[in-house]
Amino acid sequence: MGMLNLPGFLSCGKKKDFNLTNEKDAHSSGSDENAERGNWSNKGDYLLSMVGYAVGLGNVWRFPYLTYQNGGGAFLIPYTLMLALAGLPLFFMECSLGQFASLGPVSVWRILPLFQGVGITMVIISAFVTIYYNVIIAYALYYLFASFQKVLPWSECFSWADEFCSKTRIVNDCNATLGGEIIRANFSVITSHNLTCINGTINYKPVQFPSEQYWNKVALQRSSGLDETGRIVWYLALCLLLSWIIVAAALFKGIKSSGKVVYFTALFPYVILLILLVRGATLEGALDGIEYYIGRQSNITKLMEAEVWKDAATQIFYSLSVAWGGLVALSSYNKFHNNCYSDAILVCVTNCVTSVFAGFAIFSILGHMAFVSERPVSEVVDSGFDLAFVAYPEALSKLPVSPLWSFLFFFMLLLLGLDSQFASIETLTTTIQDISPKVMKKLRVPITLGLCAVLFLLGLICVTQAGIYWVNLIDHFCAGWGILISAVLEIIGIIYIYGGNRFIEDIEMMIGKKSCLFWMWWRICWFFITPALLMAILIWSLITFSRPTYGSVSYPNWGTAVGWCMIIFCVIWIPIVAIVKILKAEGSLVERIVSCCRPAANWGPYLERHRGERYSHVVDPKRREHEIPTVSGAVY
Repeated sequence: MGMLNLPGFLSCGKKKDFNLTNEKDAHSSGSDENAERGNWSNKGDYLLSMVGYAVGLGNVWRFPYLTYQNGGGAFLIPYTLMLALAGLPLFFMECSLGQFASLGPVSVWRILPLFQGVGITMVIISAFVTIYYNVIIAYALYYLFASFQKVLPWSECFSWADEFCSKTRIVNDCNATLGGEIIRANFSVITSHNLTCINGTINYKPVQFPSEQYWNKVALQRSSGLDETGRIVWYLALCLLLSWIIVAAALFKGIKSSGKVVYFTALFPYVILLILLVRGATLEGALDGIEYYIGRQSNITKLMEAEVWKDAATQIFYSLSVAWGGLVALSSYNKFHNNCYSDAILVCVTNCVTSVFAGFAIFSILGHMAFVSERPVSEVVDSGFDLAFVAYPEALSKLPVSPLWSFLFFFMLLLLGLDSQFASIETLTTTIQDISPKVMKKLRVPITLGLCAVLFLLGLICVTQAGIYWVNLIDHFCAGWGILISAVLEIIGIIYIYGGNRFIEDIEMMIGKKSCLFWMWWRICWFFITPALLMAILIWSLITFSRPTYGSVSYPNWGTAVGWCMIIFCVIWIPIVAIVKILKAEGSLVERIVSCCRPAANWGPYLERHRGERYSHVVDPKRREHEIPTVSGAVY
């Protein structure tokens, strides 16, 4: 049992919850097990929503690069181990938690009122991330529309280019043999004397490919730094508006509408990936690219470097979207006896296989680009924005019928981003529903539209000429330590304070009794390995912290200060809520802390018929806080 597995008490942490009516809204239907909150229409809606949430842009633009950088195929060893030791245990925990209580990421902390601030932190970070994530979707939309041209606008150095723009490398100078002596001269002199450069001595002029200059000069109209905000780039603002309209349209009925949309947004990217892979595999140089990715270039000695294991753990952690609140929110709409165990394994494995599969599609075409431009693959490989909007578009521009391949690629990025965004917004609306279910039941559509409108307005700073610096700043701070801190506290709170064995008993109420051997692996991970790995990643991240930069552009001091303010604003609710809970409790300081470490009186399965003997004493979860009587000595 947990360290503080004490008798239940309700003097602290009872989440305010309004009485629900029997009204039906778009979020629920007559066939739902939970008529008040609603359930997924079927298992497929839930699984595809989870896959769409977990499988995002990082699977395409980060994992392949990490694999190449960290030993090729050898990187799959630490990656798979980190999936089993850190990713899957956290994923299973959050799915079980949301499904058991049928509550979102804030209200679910009735399980441990002292830590309710962790849920608030998750929701605030998700809100920050939705702001800039939709900006990335807007970039994909812009490039998608730009692909509807006979000649891709980034395929040549057009009128917007400067003197540094070139499709090929330009030799500046080199060594050559003249009259028995080795000389160094400009390339024009070398060619005028019909000399040949000595291998390994060539110095190239600094040039930029058309796709790079198009990204900076045309798409972003990028300013010199965060200090130079500039004007709003109107076409990016329109693309951002369109992306929010798409999100709002998909979510206006909650899970009942988004659950149907994901059949397309979650599945069609696999069709596009397959098309890109087949096309890439038929190109000259594709094999060279794949060998760099996962073939003969694999370096098993890389596994001796700690950085490789850190990269594997970090990629798994962020790729599965654990500790963002979304997994809890989506799982809260499951039926109580749904097999969340098999769901967690299926989604995690699908996510990781997708990452590996995407790498083949990416590297086959990058290999062809290296072949055409007569450069090594290592010089054309990149990650993040540089892969999605510079390197890969440059590679696609060299293919026959390049507008078609460009359209497919950016359409895939759009879909990958959208279904992740659907889940993030659903996290926010689920939180609102748990706080005020009556209001949400009557005003779901206006609230969803209003939320999207507010987030759109907040995102306008990210489509100015300095917008990319803001996107990078939010990503650097909010999507890093805050999530790690939440994950560490989440697993410590549930396993060591609420009690890992008690939590396992809760899960068995949903999926049935399992043997001790079945739970042995999960106990080892939850009690020891997973918390240790999360702490190691967090400490490593703090030790290796560096000031944010975008390319060669450094951020001003005030910009770094804004980043710190954002992350502080996200995590400060953890101590604030804990202090408020303790102050509202009764007794001495120790008694107050102990009482706040017990589950609230209304913690347990949402519906009475699922509570059984273990939770027969539980106060109705739908009752308001002031309606819950104070009782001591309840045994949990």
